[in-house]
Amino acid sequence: MLDLKTFRNKDIQNAFKSGGKELSVSKVYAIANQKGGVGKTTTTRNLGAALVERGRTVLLIDLDQQGSLTAYCGVDPEALNSSIYNVFASYIDFNHEPVPLSPIISITSKLHLVPANEELAALDLELIHAYSREEILKKALAPVKAQYDYILIDCPPNLSLLVVNALVAATNVIVTLQTDYLATRGVNRLIKIINAVQTRLNPELTIDGILLTMADLRTRHAKTIIERTRTNFENNILIFDTITKLYAPLKDTPIIGQSILDLDSTSQASQSFRALAKEIESLPSTVNGGS
Repeated sequence: MLDLKTFRNKDIQNAFKSGGKELSVSKVYAIANQKGGVGKTTTTRNLGAALVERGRTVLLIDLDQQGSLTAYCGVDPEALNSSIYNVFASYIDFNHEPVPLSPIISITSKLHLVPANEELAALDLELIHAYSREEILKKALAPVKAQYDYILIDCPPNLSLLVVNALVAATNVIVTLQTDYLATRGVNRLIKIINAVQTRLNPELTIDGILLTMADLRTRHAKTIIERTRTNFENNILIFDTITKLYAPLKDTPIIGQSILDLDSTSQASQSFRALAKEIESLPSTVNGGS
């Protein structure tokens, strides 16, 4: 596990200055689906690594009480002295000033992480009476937002206030969809939630597309789900050309705290995430929003 070395905001600003100018944020992505086990964390971790390979500065934010993204980055969630929970809690407590977004842990020089752990489990109940409860993450991100090219938020597998916070803070959404019938059943409800956030809280939010994940293209079932998804959403939401496929070594990467690009750089899985990063960067500034 990584040493929990963190940067102060001033250190981050100095690290990302280029020619005397700070890099401005390109996009804040919520990686979302209310179902668990559909590739959100795997996508967040490996897409982040692929974007860093392309020379981008990336901040990963773990919003899941399981701390899966945190562990996937080589950080032990149980060893944290503070986490994203403390940021939210500081906005709830009117007796104290809100704390800056922290801790920000350096995974590499251009890949940073805001970790999470099981403390997030009770946060939804604590947020019920909080002022501007849907906008806490957006406010916390504001001071550091311009220091990154991409911010990727790994959403929890539900439709909680944490997910709403991610959608309000985000500029863009990627919906991960496992190529399995049962996994597809809730996607329309998620789209409705995103549309509601667009209408009421974040009119700038854009659904960049649906990413088909964990595909076993040897099976007729996966091919059928891919075809149906493209047909059902073809006039409304982009379906990424990139499809991430089942690849056994991917299961090992969270255990050792590395991306697949670090573990097996020439693998088909690595190439898929590189293709996804390239596809995302080639998208126009506005794509179909699912309205």
